[in-house]
Amino acid sequence: MSAELNIEHLRKVFATGVAAVDDVSFRIERGEIVVLLGPSGCGKTTTLRCVAGLEHPTSGTISIGGNVVSAPKRGVLLPPRLRNIGMVFQSYAVWPHMTVRQNVGYPLRHRRTPRAEREAKIRDVLGIVGLEAYADRPVVQLSGGQMQRVALARSLVYEPQLLLLDEPLSNLDAKLRLRLRDDLRRIIKRTGVTALYVTHDQAEAVVLGDRIGVMREGKLLQMAPATTLYNRPADLFVASFTGASNLLNGRVVQREQEFGVIEAASGQKLSAWLPASVKAGEPVKIAVRPENVRLGVNGAAENNFTARVTDTRYQGTQTVYELELLGGRIDALELGTLVRYPVGSDVSVVLPPDLCWAYPAGETTDSE
Repeated sequence: MSAELNIEHLRKVFATGVAAVDDVSFRIERGEIVVLLGPSGCGKTTTLRCVAGLEHPTSGTISIGGNVVSAPKRGVLLPPRLRNIGMVFQSYAVWPHMTVRQNVGYPLRHRRTPRAEREAKIRDVLGIVGLEAYADRPVVQLSGGQMQRVALARSLVYEPQLLLLDEPLSNLDAKLRLRLRDDLRRIIKRTGVTALYVTHDQAEAVVLGDRIGVMREGKLLQMAPATTLYNRPADLFVASFTGASNLLNGRVVQREQEFGVIEAASGQKLSAWLPASVKAGEPVKIAVRPENVRLGVNGAAENNFTARVTDTRYQGTQTVYELELLGGRIDALELGTLVRYPVGSDVSVVLPPDLCWAYPAGETTDSE
């Protein structure tokens, strides 16, 4: 039976004094898939290991199905084996001397599940992961993707209330990773289990997650559905990490509710969305995704400017144009197999106000 997961003010400080997880709070509803996304060392795996009971939190509360499993200040620390969770790791962690059936059935044998019930559950879960035809095959004769399916089936067969997945696709080659990525969401949703998934791969997070939480330096910066994350990033790091690589300098001239008029370095003005903390007169960095820059638009439109093409990068099915615009340089990505604008030409450019986001100039991206 799946259960909700509730994390409140989770903090984990290692012996070095560094806070690997710093005041993280979020809730996962029953049957929901939440993905923690971020660069290496951001705290996402430590968060998952605290939920599993493999790391002991410094403070905060973790509840599964309404039952507190970790609360250091109250002396509560339930061991992993009593949390009724399933885990899938980066490594396949299958027993090489067993068959597929034996691997999947091991947790049920450990729980002394009656043989008939055990066989029925093994058969059902192998059907869900698409391995029913491989039940009696030695696990060492399987491909990497199939072995990871065995590991997933073994974690689901005893019907855990929570499934934890720590970058389970990272050891697969690109083709297998794409195939299993697309199947994983279907499998998890079919079982109805609540899932917490950790990855550094954005495409993986978008395909799998009902919501995505972006972490940096131990802090949870934003948790939202993918469409919100990609169209309303909470800060400059989230915008940059999810692909808003274009940054232009400016200053807020005036603010009207969620939007503001920004004066760019060139002296030209444009409209952009502003976070609530940004006020008139403040310096900002304007973030725009290359794929949201519209080229060759004729007629009147807000944020319509003329740019000079300074470089082109032809990529077969798309072209990236480097543009000189608003006192800076940005990239624009255009789908199609033809290069429409040669280097040195001028092109009409529209930056849709709803897809331009101005953040405080003091914020940094991961690369800075």
